[in-house]
Formats: sequence, C-alpha cells, structure tokens
Amino acid sequence: MDFRVMGLESPLFHTLHRMMDMSEEGAGEKTHNAPTQTYVRYAKAMAATAADVKEYPNSYVFLIDMPGLKSGDIKVQLEDDNVLLISGERKREEEKEGVKFLRMERRVGKFMRKFVLPENANTDAISAVCQDGVLSVTVQKLPPPEPKKPRTIEIKIA
Repeated sequence: MDFRVMGLESPLFHTLHRMMDMSEEGAGEKTHNAPTQTYVRYAKAMAATAADVKEYPNSYVFLIDMPGLKSGDIKVQLEDDNVLLISGERKREEEKEGVKFLRMERRVGKFMRKFVLPENANTDAISAVCQDGVLSVTVQKLPPPEPKKPRTIEIKIA
C-alpha cells in the first residue's frame, strides 16, 4: 500500500509500513538491524543486576545483592585479563503438591554483569565473599610505579 496516495508521507507512517512489510515477508528471517535473541537475553540479564562500585585507596569493591543464593549459584570470573564477569542463576523453588502460588514477584533466571577493570587493578589479587545476601568482590590495586630518578650522564672531553 502506498501511503503517499492518502497524503501520509511522514517518517512515522513510512517506518510502520516497513515494519508491517517485514513481518509479512519473512516470519522467522533475521533482519540485518534486529538484535539477536542471545543479545536481548544478555541485555536483560545485565539490566536486572544492579551493582555498587567503591574505590578505596588500596582496592576496588563491587557490591551486588544476591538474596537467597548459595555460593554454588554464583560465578566470579576474569576475562581477557581485565574484565570482571559476575554471573549466575536464580532458580524457582520446586512446587510442592497441594501448594499454588498466589503471586510470583521475585526475579528468577540468569543474571550477569561485566566490569572493565582499570589499568592499576591487580588481577592476581581478587577475592569474593557473599555475606547476608550481598556479594562483595574485592580487587586490590597495584602499587603505584616508583618515579624515575634523574640520571647523571658523564661528559667526556674530546
């Protein structure tokens, strides 16, 4: 259908028309601009995982709420020598016979956060502790480099 005939030449109608054509043409085909399902899943997992990051004189501390999770449900990994990856999965409790949920509001599913560590982070000194439902990941800082001392160069007489 040509919207110009009806006097509807706005970009909004053009976009809507294009979207309708794409849904009719190739149901199941990927469009070149559409995000993949994997990307959407990771984006949702990252958006749902809130974190606080603190900088201390000798370390960085990452705090993430993890209520009801055991240490086996949480992974703390280091990727590419400077990316801290915190991930895991919160599972729904098993349903018991004769019990039904009246309301289900707690989040379940996978979660993930990635943090690019600064250059002065000591990736060999990372520790993680989960206490009272809060995961605390501590990354120690490297000591600052010593300033170079001036060097005296002897002048030879020719």
